[in-house]
Amino acid sequence: MIVPALMLQGTGSDVGKSVLVAGLCRILVRRGYSVRPFKPQNMSNNAAVTADGGEIGRAQALQARACSVALHTDMNPVLLKPQTEIGAQVVVQGRVIGNAKAREYQAMKPDLMRTVLESFARLKDAADIVIVEGAGSAAEVNLRAADIANMGFAEVAGVPVVLIGDIDRGGVIAQLVGTWNLLSNSERDCTRGFIVNKFRGDPTLFDDGRAIICEKTEMADYGIVPWFDGAARLPREDAFEIGTEVAVPGAIKIAVPVFSRISNFDDLDPLRAEPDVSVIMVRAGEAIPGDADLILLPGSKATLADLVFLRDQGWDIDIAAHVRRGGVVLGICGGYQILGRTVSDPDGIEGPPSQVPGLNLLDVETLLTADKTLAEVSGTETQTGAPVTGYEMHVGKTHGPGIGRPMLDLLGRFDGAVSPDGRVSGCYVHGLFASDAFRTEFLQRLRPDARAEIAYEAGIDRVLDDLADHLESYLDIEGMISA
Repeated sequence: MIVPALMLQGTGSDVGKSVLVAGLCRILVRRGYSVRPFKPQNMSNNAAVTADGGEIGRAQALQARACSVALHTDMNPVLLKPQTEIGAQVVVQGRVIGNAKAREYQAMKPDLMRTVLESFARLKDAADIVIVEGAGSAAEVNLRAADIANMGFAEVAGVPVVLIGDIDRGGVIAQLVGTWNLLSNSERDCTRGFIVNKFRGDPTLFDDGRAIICEKTEMADYGIVPWFDGAARLPREDAFEIGTEVAVPGAIKIAVPVFSRISNFDDLDPLRAEPDVSVIMVRAGEAIPGDADLILLPGSKATLADLVFLRDQGWDIDIAAHVRRGGVVLGICGGYQILGRTVSDPDGIEGPPSQVPGLNLLDVETLLTADKTLAEVSGTETQTGAPVTGYEMHVGKTHGPGIGRPMLDLLGRFDGAVSPDGRVSGCYVHGLFASDAFRTEFLQRLRPDARAEIAYEAGIDRVLDDLADHLESYLDIEGMISA
């Protein structure tokens, strides 16, 4: 008999919780169980549109895919999307309920716990087992009051916990033993065991370390997981994971300015996966490479602030020079808005009411509104007829003469704009490059002999299967899930 739910919490952020949850979900599905992922509270500007018309964190979308089930807002009932002066946008069960600064959000947590438990109960009723992901560190005792993300949820919901430590960052014994020492007695009663993640080299060399952790705590040892290279091929949720790539000689060079509030940056993953493409993330203080084949302006959670940020870096000058040289520019969502003449926020959606000049590369203007568009879409690119699929997730409406040359035909509804010379384009649709045919057509615009070398979507499922095989080899799955 298996437990109805199991929670993976970490000794800190980026210890690999999301990937381990995805792998465990795929293992259990392959064993014939009905499985659902769940994360009570997530903080990320990388989100996905659900089948019921809301949004959840990108990691839960990947985990749902590992479970072979449709995305649902119950899988991530509280999503925080950091903005600028107004704090974070608060999304509850897929819908924006407003903005809150940190102290204001703390006061909201008691009510949010009820919502979290409602979503969890529905998932539990629909599945044999729910795999729950914690947030940040289990040992953030200063935030323990009204906690809905880690031990606060585990205790109220009666969910057993497995603690994850990251040996790659060093000090994993202190991570795990220190976390245990900071837990209350009731929290320790919830905690069944531990996993040491991201080991490089011979795992038997850490046998003594595992023994010390067992001696210093009351946790069971569920295993040590060697480094899994395939994790880099899975969609990323956190901006700090996107790395700084080195250009491959002879490859198509795509330069991406990293906005201060970059969002939905998994749009880049299919391009990054191509062997003949180099995606160069341009950080604050760096110039956009003059030899880039494409400048791609990504999504933004705060378009006005990122327009100011872009100019502060001098990237507007770099982009203008790139266009004068005949270079290609693409903007997606917030990046599309930035390419227009102006972005206006008269109602203070993103901060104080204001209007900021855009880059004036597309003959469009954007008005930010409180209404948020969330939809899965499909159609074709107007220039090539290549099929596209993806999703819209944005506030604001874009209008002007430029939309008379749309980039996409979404089954009779047009989206985006293309400059008269065809070299500057933008649209609201995320996920375009996951479509292999569109990716080939777009790369050929940059280099005629280019083609997509990978089947991206099929590749994600292969990586999930490889991850499941990897974890099966090193973890005591039966011990973790046994009631």
